[in-house]
Amino acid sequence: MSHHEHGGTESWALPEDSRPPLLGELVERIDEALATARASEAAVMTVGAAALDAAEQARRAAELAERASARMLGSGSPSVPTTAREEGAMGDFTARADQVAERLRRLQRLPLGLSSAQA
Repeated sequence: MSHHEHGGTESWALPEDSRPPLLGELVERIDEALATARASEAAVMTVGAAALDAAEQARRAAELAERASARMLGSGSPSVPTTAREEGAMGDFTARADQVAERLRRLQRLPLGLSSAQA
């Protein structure tokens, strides 16, 4: 059999669009994925810290609003007792802000899929 009867090596070659990626291309993709993961991790940490700060500020604002409201109603005391603070809409808001802050603290402690130590 001659070279032409088998169709030559050109018949074995895959078309350009169906060839698997080269090792160098795979390495580039992995490097890009790692860079994206690290940037995402940094962004999540920043957003989490900002959310914790916002929750703490909301809690403090709710407490100040409660105190101001109590003073306006004539209680005259500089602070509202804990039992009275826990009652009503402002107490509900404060409790919710505390829950959100605690949840965000727990989320910050969770290990992320990729860390700089693993890379």
